[in-house]
Amino acid sequence: MADFFGFDAFSPKQIAEKVDSVGVMKARLPLLSMVMLGVLAGAFIGLGALYFVLIKSDANLGFGTSQMLGGVAFSLGLLLVVVAGAELFTGNNLLAMAWADQKITSSELLRNWLVVCGSNFVGAAGLAVLVYLSGHTALNQGEIAERYLQIAAAKCSLPFWTAFFRGVLCNILVCMAIWMAMAGRSVVDKAIAIVFPISAFVAAGFEHSIANMFFIPLAMLIQTFSDLATGADSVTWLGFIGNLIPVILGNLVGGSVLVGLVYYVIYLRKPASGSE
Repeated sequence: MADFFGFDAFSPKQIAEKVDSVGVMKARLPLLSMVMLGVLAGAFIGLGALYFVLIKSDANLGFGTSQMLGGVAFSLGLLLVVVAGAELFTGNNLLAMAWADQKITSSELLRNWLVVCGSNFVGAAGLAVLVYLSGHTALNQGEIAERYLQIAAAKCSLPFWTAFFRGVLCNILVCMAIWMAMAGRSVVDKAIAIVFPISAFVAAGFEHSIANMFFIPLAMLIQTFSDLATGADSVTWLGFIGNLIPVILGNLVGGSVLVGLVYYVIYLRKPASGSE
């Protein structure tokens, strides 16, 4: 009966074991596969970000409505990553569980994070170039281009600690989305598990490092090759790096420490010898 109503999900303990074993597999992917899957993930997240901006460019929507609908649209990115298959840096912060369980080494962990993060940048920034060349940003009488510039300027102007803590909160929700998707046995299960936490982090204005690797390069292209007067002086390479550093660090803390290591302690940590 539970299966009929769609409640035949893996238990949290089983999810922890799956995340642990999947982490080992991800850490030991061949380099070429890891790079290609990382490029795909960056592009997938960029597509979700593109969908978000399309919603946000509609001036007739109120703030709450546009944030919520934009968040639902952004969920496309993680749906593509999880269902189609790709390697996403923010989700791979959960490899901290396999590391804490001593199933992968520190070098394997860092190799995955560095390769995947770099590959995500190639995919996200590469998509930004394709989107710019497609003329997509001219839609809605140029309102989409204006929106990209506004979003990027706001991100590049964030103080370090604001960006850091928004990164922490973002990746708690991203990793919880992946965690819950692991509980599902069907595509529908995974989609439902993903949409709510992802739309929540987007609606709340938290910071996702890989999405920013799409938003900001595309805004830089618009600013360089158009005559839009937006006052987005902060949208520069320096502003981009100033955003990425705290957001990546925040994403790492939120995903690896506050989700991965917390669930490791709860479900996988072996009791100390002699304890009951």
